Amino acid sequence: MREVIEFPGLWDLKIPVSREAFKVFNIPIYWYGIIIAFAFLLAVLLATKQSSKYGIDPDNFIDLVLFLTPASIIGARLYYVAFSWEDFQGNFLDIINTRKGGLAIYGGIIAGLITTLIFAKVKKINVLELFDFGIPYLPMAQAIGRWGNFINQEAYGINTNLPWGMTSESIRSELTRNAQKLAEMGIIIDPSKPVHPTFLYESLWDLGVFLVLIWHRKRKKVSGEVLFLYMILYGIGRAWIEGLRTDSLMIGSRRISQLLSIVFAIVFAVAFIMRRRKASSADRGEIAELGTSSYGEILKEFKKEDHSFDFEEINDDESICEGVVNDATVDEETNNDEINDEEAIVEESIDDEANGEEINE
Repeated sequence: MREVIEFPGLWDLKIPVSREAFKVFNIPIYWYGIIIAFAFLLAVLLATKQSSKYGIDPDNFIDLVLFLTPASIIGARLYYVAFSWEDFQGNFLDIINTRKGGLAIYGGIIAGLITTLIFAKVKKINVLELFDFGIPYLPMAQAIGRWGNFINQEAYGINTNLPWGMTSESIRSELTRNAQKLAEMGIIIDPSKPVHPTFLYESLWDLGVFLVLIWHRKRKKVSGEVLFLYMILYGIGRAWIEGLRTDSLMIGSRRISQLLSIVFAIVFAVAFIMRRRKASSADRGEIAELGTSSYGEILKEFKKEDHSFDFEEINDDESICEGVVNDATVDEETNNDEINDEEAIVEESIDDEANGEEINE
């Protein structure tokens, strides 16, 4: 069924959408699933292509993906179910029916972190290096995946007067149905007015996080920095955006994802600072802790070569200077000899003239 998403403040823009893309053997295939699958495959392809440049075996990375995918889906589902238990209590079959309810990204992230830790331990891979390499592709996939929320007309926020506020028949119906529940949470909503497109806010934020992580990955000083930076930046953005949403998973009167975002941002910010300080104190201005980083080793060797080159230049300059000084000394001595010879000749001439005068007398 096609619906129209309206943006009254943007020249009354109307975008027709349909949750269902097509059917296979009379089974509906939804755009949400297609978008998520595309984001996932793109992230895997880009990461696999770049892996060898960062010292990651492509085969190991593919193996990790094979374990990571089901673990993240299960984690995301369990997280959602755990904080929406009243919707599943008494009907356990609905727990495995992902068409009812949804998935929660933090559940997937937590499950993914645990799976990667176990995988790295078994394969004897530096887990922080593995995280630093792969984590930038996660916000890229998230940025794309959020557009599935747009098609589903979900993950929107409270009322807004901003020009990009959105609305639709589905949004109005859901807000009307949940108005009382939202009021009990302290959220007063007018279903007839546009709402914040929070899916768009998070998509743009995730895209920015992706670009920052890709930039920082080549400039990190110690292992783990890229992972820590993701948790900090995503936590900050998600904490802000979650405060605008009307469909948050709750624990009591608290938005659980907002609370978790704040905790993650603080914890990993402290970890980031401590790692940096430790590295600085260990290496007093040099490239810190490069021995723990595969690409750091390359930088270290380059730095050594660069320094040795400088020393050679300095030594060459010193040799040149010494040569110039020696040449100048020789020239000065030669000049002094010449002057002495000339003085001797002059003295001899004077003596000869004096002798001649004596004879004449």
